[in-house]
Amino acid sequence: MKIIHLANQLPDWLPDWLPQTLSKKLVAGNDGWQLTQFFLSLLLLWLSARIAKAWLGKLASKAGGEESVRAVLLRSIGKALPLFGIWGGLRVGVIFIYLGAAEGIVLTSLEVLLTVSVALLVYYLVDVPDRWLRTQTSKTETKFDDMLVPIVRKSLRVTVALFAVVSIAQILSDKPVSALIAGLGLGGLAFALAAQDTIKNLFGSLVIFTDKPFGLGDRITYDGHDGTVEEVGLRSTRIRRSDGHVVTIPNGGLANNTIHNISERPFIRRNFTIGVTYDTSPEKVKEAKEILEDVLKDHEGLDPEGERLPRVYFSDFSASSMDLKCTYWYYPAAYWDFMEFTERVNLEILTRFNEAGIEFAFPTQTIHLAKSGQGND
Repeated sequence: MKIIHLANQLPDWLPDWLPQTLSKKLVAGNDGWQLTQFFLSLLLLWLSARIAKAWLGKLASKAGGEESVRAVLLRSIGKALPLFGIWGGLRVGVIFIYLGAAEGIVLTSLEVLLTVSVALLVYYLVDVPDRWLRTQTSKTETKFDDMLVPIVRKSLRVTVALFAVVSIAQILSDKPVSALIAGLGLGGLAFALAAQDTIKNLFGSLVIFTDKPFGLGDRITYDGHDGTVEEVGLRSTRIRRSDGHVVTIPNGGLANNTIHNISERPFIRRNFTIGVTYDTSPEKVKEAKEILEDVLKDHEGLDPEGERLPRVYFSDFSASSMDLKCTYWYYPAAYWDFMEFTERVNLEILTRFNEAGIEFAFPTQTIHLAKSGQGND
């Protein structure tokens, strides 16, 4: 590599000792002036990249909102520029220094750094189609496409990472890509055996996306967990339970077991039993049934099609009560609205039963004591 030596071209107004200092061989046969040019090249190109990143950031803030596709594109490019600046500074800087036997190692390292820089740029640019897809899916009512967007983003990023690894391996081994792929294929069987669970979960993901048992934001119950689906990935699904905990469930298990999608129910059904005491007269039992029917008649959340109407029956003679079984359906399946309505129903039943003098039954025991016969101790 040609050495560019400019120590003798310094201005006359500089101190006399500076040319002598810069002309001294300091590192690996390179004098101070060569090293100065190397570090100046690195610093200037890195600073230029940082300035370009800041400029792109300002353009992104003016590009129709922080979440616009153009803004995401500009920010994605800006994120990768500093590493390109470092690579450019090193590549220009090595022109001014003597590398000697290390020339091959240095140039190979620069190729690897360039590959990493390009891969990082493409990795960041994945945010652009991701933002565009999110914009399109937000216009649709279905939740299935919302589940696909994270999968597409992760798949693209994994693909970029794999290509970067293969490219770096090719640079370091100086072998064609076909030979590397063939070499990787030799270990494919061992890898598949070691990754059986991962492959199972990948197939489970395909089953979930094919059958569509739930969507993002749906409330489901699975294996004792009750929560909202936050994310569906290639390997697992994340559910946030009502207590705030996040549960990660492998997709292989989800695909092979029963899932209750609570969000898909069109109504909420309530079954409850009112027990009255055994000393309640038949007339009072009939009155209790009439009160329950009146409370539930034309109630809030009634089936708009009139198919599922409230039901009240004198159903059983239990151990400590005479039971009236009640059933009603609440539309739509808004849980907290249902709970507020349930509270009003309970208070209305309690008030009207007390006004009618109808007693609620509760578990009781009657103990009969028999007197011992005469002549017995």
